[in-house]
Amino acid sequence: METTSRLAGESEPAAQGVPGARRAVDGFLMAAFPWYGLDAAFTGPRWLMQVGTAADGTVEHGSIGHGEEPSIRVETSPEDQSFAVAVTVASRPVRRSADGTGVLEATSVSTAAWLAGSGLLSCSWPLEMERSLRQDWLDQQTGVAWELADDLGGQGWSGLSLPVDGVPTDFHYRESEYGWVLAGSAQEGVHLGAYGRGMSAYGLGFAVVQDITGYER
Repeated sequence: METTSRLAGESEPAAQGVPGARRAVDGFLMAAFPWYGLDAAFTGPRWLMQVGTAADGTVEHGSIGHGEEPSIRVETSPEDQSFAVAVTVASRPVRRSADGTGVLEATSVSTAAWLAGSGLLSCSWPLEMERSLRQDWLDQQTGVAWELADDLGGQGWSGLSLPVDGVPTDFHYRESEYGWVLAGSAQEGVHLGAYGRGMSAYGLGFAVVQDITGYER
């Protein structure tokens, strides 16, 4: 699977879904591509998460949350959480690394699918699992998410059409006991991923964020 998410110098993708790991809005303003969030039909809270950068500081991807901020506190039941996170990934061809010594892989819809899948896992916690075992579980499930993202045409995915800037757009979609994940592409030169829990994906729509500074809290 082509992805920038495992390149040296980038943020760890699992942290993509951790609400407490936010950066200031400055990171989002540095991006050379548009950010996507839920469209105007969603009227609930919106909040910035974090951006992922390449070794040269170029912003490659980032996430915007909607609804309640997910928590992995043991006392918080996943069934009580309702949120959706939009992941925007710059569409990049294969390119030279900043130091000229190597090649950075292209991004793709699979990149968005993996970032979304790992993001969902990072805010999930099997209630019957001891805290000491969570990292092993997370490592194992992240590997599964990688394999699923590398096989978007496989049985683990179904099709779902959702509006992006008002245009019906095809997405790859899957559900699990921890929530749902979807991935597709927009017309603005970006790939889109999303994940959520307690909020149905079937009624969502995506649109370019006109003023990202309005999301800063």
